[in-house]
Amino acid sequence: MVQLYNLHPFGSQQVVPCKLEPERFCGGGRDTLFVAAGCKVEAFTVVGQELCQPRCVFSTLGRVLRLAYSEAGDYLVAIEEKNKATFLRAYVNWRNKRTENSRVCIRMVGHDMEAPFSETFRDQMSIVEMPLSEAPLCISCCPVKGDLLVGCTNNLVLFSLKYQIINEEFSILDFERSLVIHIDNITPAEISFCVGYVAVMSELEVLIVKLESDPKNRKSVNHHPHKTTNPTKQAEGISNETSQLESDDFVICQKPMELLGEKSKQSGISVTLESTGLADEKIKYFHVRHLLYRRFAPDISSCLLSDDIRLHSLQLLPIYQTGSLTSDRKNSSQEKVLLSLFCFFSLPHVGYLYMIVKSVELLSVYQYPEKCQQAVLTPQFLHVITSSRKRTGVNPKTPPVAEAGWNLYIVNTVSPVQLYKEMVDYSNAYKTAKTQSCIHVLSEAHLLVRAALMDASQLEPGEKAELLEAFKESCVHLGDCYSRLETQHSHLALPYYKMSGLSMAEVLNRVDWAVEDGSQKYERGLIFYINHSLYENLDEELSEELSAKVVQMFYAAEPKQLPHILCSPSMKNIDPLTAIKYLRKLDTSGFSSVLVTLAKAAMALKMGDLDMHRNEMKSHSEMKLVCGFVLEPRLLIQQRKGQIVPTEFAVHLKETQPGLLVASVLALQKNNKIGIEEADSFFKVLCGKDGDTIPQLLVDFWEAQLVACLPDVVLQELFFKLTSQYIWRLSKRQPPDTTPLRTSEDLINTCSHYGLINPWVNVLISSESLVDKNYMEDLSKLQSLICGPSFDIASIVPFLEPLSEDTVAGLSVHVLCHTRLKEYDQCIDRLLERCPEAVIPYANHELKEENRTLWWKKLLPELCQRIKCGGEKYQLYLSSLKETLSVVAVELELRDFLNVLPEDGTAAFFLPYLLYCSRKKSLT
Repeated sequence: MVQLYNLHPFGSQQVVPCKLEPERFCGGGRDTLFVAAGCKVEAFTVVGQELCQPRCVFSTLGRVLRLAYSEAGDYLVAIEEKNKATFLRAYVNWRNKRTENSRVCIRMVGHDMEAPFSETFRDQMSIVEMPLSEAPLCISCCPVKGDLLVGCTNNLVLFSLKYQIINEEFSILDFERSLVIHIDNITPAEISFCVGYVAVMSELEVLIVKLESDPKNRKSVNHHPHKTTNPTKQAEGISNETSQLESDDFVICQKPMELLGEKSKQSGISVTLESTGLADEKIKYFHVRHLLYRRFAPDISSCLLSDDIRLHSLQLLPIYQTGSLTSDRKNSSQEKVLLSLFCFFSLPHVGYLYMIVKSVELLSVYQYPEKCQQAVLTPQFLHVITSSRKRTGVNPKTPPVAEAGWNLYIVNTVSPVQLYKEMVDYSNAYKTAKTQSCIHVLSEAHLLVRAALMDASQLEPGEKAELLEAFKESCVHLGDCYSRLETQHSHLALPYYKMSGLSMAEVLNRVDWAVEDGSQKYERGLIFYINHSLYENLDEELSEELSAKVVQMFYAAEPKQLPHILCSPSMKNIDPLTAIKYLRKLDTSGFSSVLVTLAKAAMALKMGDLDMHRNEMKSHSEMKLVCGFVLEPRLLIQQRKGQIVPTEFAVHLKETQPGLLVASVLALQKNNKIGIEEADSFFKVLCGKDGDTIPQLLVDFWEAQLVACLPDVVLQELFFKLTSQYIWRLSKRQPPDTTPLRTSEDLINTCSHYGLINPWVNVLISSESLVDKNYMEDLSKLQSLICGPSFDIASIVPFLEPLSEDTVAGLSVHVLCHTRLKEYDQCIDRLLERCPEAVIPYANHELKEENRTLWWKKLLPELCQRIKCGGEKYQLYLSSLKETLSVVAVELELRDFLNVLPEDGTAAFFLPYLLYCSRKKSLT
């Protein structure tokens, strides 16, 4: 039986009997082991009732040099040697190979199969032969896509996995020779390929590149590639001249080198792509991005390359989300999504792990206690086979018949949960010593469980639940460590406690509050966790006892944070007397500030002590109080279960100091402490309004926003809010629910967006008695906004319908809007019909410059026509006509003046104006 030393964790083993000495072997997914011996490959079942029993066997051309299995496509590929020639062959549909003598179909790669002939492939194994211009040295299958990469002396050849569709129910797996990667100055001993990432390893060098599919650099792909020479390689002595300097007495060695990212182009290794597709649209990769080059120094104690510095075990390990497999083992439409990619390679005494997605960096270096023969990296473990004076080996067995036999041993590790529990028990030895060793062991245990959960698709429901419980428990242990041990990473207590699922109260209950010498020291990690948790609106209310302990903790460790943590919704149950006691201690300790004052005022309100509250509020100016609310917005606004909730402090200010409240919320918005929609919601909830009902305090806030000219406020949206509210209240004759903080006169004097109301509007308004002060204020604010320079009139006209023109207020607004739209004819008609006394003031103010012609083209003929008709407004029209004639007589020459006068007019009436027009030239 095989002897195992220094192996952990080791749960059990399975024995695979072999007749011949195994030469090569590899896993076939989760259920099969392939073993190559002699000129045969035998597949063994490693799961189920037929454990370690042969399931099929097939012959090869000769001795198997390399063997690899691809789960994507479920095929086996081998490099085989016969008569000193090497061949590359893929074994497809091997699960249907029941006996050694079963029929096998051999076909050439890429050859189309006719339907009648290909139907025979459904129930038999196929061997796909892939001829190459150079002898294959190594192979690698992409674990995600199933594509095959073959390493030769001077190039790498990529065969893309594809399916030939025979009919709707049947397709044949095949390959397409799609790309040749020409490489100079490195001979691949091992390669690894994963979704476009290529790793090439020689005895002392590792090169990693990414085949990019972005077509922006299509010139990098050639159908007839040319070889390029890198001057860096020449500069480092890799030329023929350097080789000639070597003799039996000297060995020229290259120095070790690590180049990351774009710098790896300086490695001296040229990489050129040659597309072998038949058309440009078949090109999958367009150019190469260099990621990593690492070179190691040989052992200079010997002229021959020592095994101690020869690289081995190259591997690209993807971490990805897996999709389901269909019955024919093809990936469904949900493809695997790559989350991260790692590269591992090893020297005999040390292993290297790099991350190569997003950024390229060395993650870890593994020192082996003994010489490493081979290493394999999995998401949970790094498996290393080492050798010592007690060598691990495979021993022959002696069966009853007189023939030699061999055993292969499959070693089963213990479950991740069991190993996790052992590591947690081991970490307890370091817990009381307060060292980094405890954190180190627990971190390894946490990563073990976390890695197992990342491949949750392979887990049974019970296993997954057990792993999730272990994961949460590991987060608790790490949270405890980082919260109690003095480390530079103490802030990590926060994410680990969050991932554990523990409530804040449960975390606090894990704290040892007992103090022997009367002085309690609170570590930074615990303070950091509690402080951030109290800022996150967790919808968790601490008990009065725990709240008092939190206050005590922060007074001792972070006294400046005490006013802030008292404002957290989680501290709702704090005894206000206890809070005020510690706040007063801050005053005497030199931490007095406006924030401490506001915190005391809030606690006084909670106790119902209004006198104390007033005294605290009087101790600072209103401007300083606003600054205090900016420092701690939760004094006014809190969130519970995703909803905005005004505090008791805000409710009190609404009744006693609404101006301070509006100014404070405005300052919060100006300092990005609250959004526009949140502020609107706050005032609605504060005033008990819902739906479309707008409280006056919110209107006051909108007006304050206009006055403050906040940069992030969209003016037209704010104009729309205000005008809509003004129009609604005017149309409904609805008074505001509270006294407005600003009058129209205040707004006109302090805000550039509120313009001076046109004089003719006052004449129009005075024609009707409006005694309601609130009504007049809303009307004046609306008129002032329309007269302002920033208002977009066209946007508001459709919303004027509720404001009827039958009222003087409605008429004034409509005429103002149409005047701003330069619809003067329409406005003159409306005023002549409804309020003739306002026509001349309107014309004096509006009909200027290019619009002066309307005096005689529109206003004069309209007045003459209405005077002819008579009526109760005859005298008003006549008075307006006289003023119009006075203006026209000044503006026009005599001949033009005569032309605009009505032909049927009374000459005596117009004579004074004609005389003035004829004399004005001599007078000037």
